Amino acid sequence: MTGKRLLPPTHLLRAFVTVARLQTVTAAAQALHLTQGAVSKQIRELEDWLRLPLFERVRKRLQLTPAGARYLGTVEPLLVQLEAATLDLLSGPPDAGVVNLSVLPTFGAKWLIPRLPGFQAAHPRAVLQFVPYVQGYDFTRPELDCAIRYGEGPWPGAVAEPITGREMALIAAPRGPADPPLRRPSDIAGYRLLQHATVPRAWSQWCARHGVAGVNPHSGIQLDQYGAIVRAVSAGLGIGLVPTCLIEDELARGEVVEPLAAGVGRFEADAGYVLCYPEHKASLPALCAFRGWLRDAAR
Repeated sequence: MTGKRLLPPTHLLRAFVTVARLQTVTAAAQALHLTQGAVSKQIRELEDWLRLPLFERVRKRLQLTPAGARYLGTVEPLLVQLEAATLDLLSGPPDAGVVNLSVLPTFGAKWLIPRLPGFQAAHPRAVLQFVPYVQGYDFTRPELDCAIRYGEGPWPGAVAEPITGREMALIAAPRGPADPPLRRPSDIAGYRLLQHATVPRAWSQWCARHGVAGVNPHSGIQLDQYGAIVRAVSAGLGIGLVPTCLIEDELARGEVVEPLAAGVGRFEADAGYVLCYPEHKASLPALCAFRGWLRDAAR
């Protein structure tokens, strides 16, 4: 069977399950509203497809071979699930279904999850299932419908819709008496820069847009999550550039501050949080509902 998908046509599987349960082609034909010849042909086609005998005739009745019995135990519940899913789709509201989502941990904890009650209130029949996050995405995985990534894009094999996170802020710990001043962009020369491992150009962009020279924008400590950068800043390890959408609570509690006056430390980065999904899943009802809600929530 090299070179073909291991998925027999559904109508052949339905004929197989019906004959296996009723044990005669005549009864199966009546149940399926087909002729005996049509049902017999479908069973032969499936056996040819599998290259295995599924039935043997014993005293004018068909009995499953060991291979057929094993196959029935797997195929029958799958057909039942398929029928149930189809019935649920046809009878349910237009946004019903499950969305399997992979999301960056910091964004999920700080931005997405606190807003999810609004999504559930607006779309009670849509269910979000969080798939364990891995760097990047693989939409060939059947359990993954979409992913929220951080970057500039585009990414191969995915439609990308920007969400939020392009506005970045310079943050520091509340200034202690021994700390050097941090009032102008050039004052960052007196501080350790905290770097995001997958956003290596952030400090270069910030320095270029604020006219800062004489600073190595790639120096400092490298961390792999914005949440870790925020904690490192509050602990006094250095200063960081973080999406403003992630630091509302920390700013309100005074754990970190924006040291430059009137938002001078902010800038619009090239990268941001992006919803990615394969084009062939774009019309999934629950995913459509989630995409629309994300756009509204990010405004």
